[in-house]
Amino acid sequence: MQKKAIILLSGGLDSITVLAELRRQNYQCYALSFNYGQKHNAELNAAKKIATYYQVKAHKIIDLGFAAIGGSALTDEHIDVPKSPQDGIPVTYVPARNTVFLSFALGWAEVLNVHDIFIGVNAVDYSGYPDCRPEFIRAFQLLANLATKAGVEGHKIKIHAPLIELSKAEIIKKGVALGIDYQQTVSCYSADQAGLACGVCDACRLRIIGFNEAKVNDPTHYQ
Repeated sequence: MQKKAIILLSGGLDSITVLAELRRQNYQCYALSFNYGQKHNAELNAAKKIATYYQVKAHKIIDLGFAAIGGSALTDEHIDVPKSPQDGIPVTYVPARNTVFLSFALGWAEVLNVHDIFIGVNAVDYSGYPDCRPEFIRAFQLLANLATKAGVEGHKIKIHAPLIELSKAEIIKKGVALGIDYQQTVSCYSADQAGLACGVCDACRLRIIGFNEAKVNDPTHYQ
């Protein structure tokens, strides 16, 4: 029987790498993306193209109202996306984002009778977000099987974060070996509607460093 998985697909560098590896392993993939009020919603256009290219079984885009509560440079029109690195947890952190995203994935997993959920979080080259750490994944794993009918009945749901201990350079090398065209992806927090990257935000900075350290040509189109 073909293995099934739900993958959180942002349209960025990490999630396409996870999806490409799952397709290599012949998983039947169900992709889940979110229109959560992000200023850089060009990533959703990228996610649609990536989902089509990798022939996912279904791709859902869920509308969420994170902009209604604000508190992040990615969703609040009164907070600018910083153009230089910040100390501590940066203002691009979206409160509880991955908790909410994984909760939707968990619900869909129950509906589809899927027992594996994949997320492309990374705890090495990242921006210090608390919901990208191994501790968070372990805690959500526990919650997933306490809070669901599937878990209570013994059909355990597993949260997979296969990139969590890899650097951006290691992720890029892995993706190149999988034949990924990273030109399809959008990582920038200030990308324009055409998907052109700003080249100076935190996400762009980490991406540029990753390609340099991997010694791979950066295919990103910059503004």
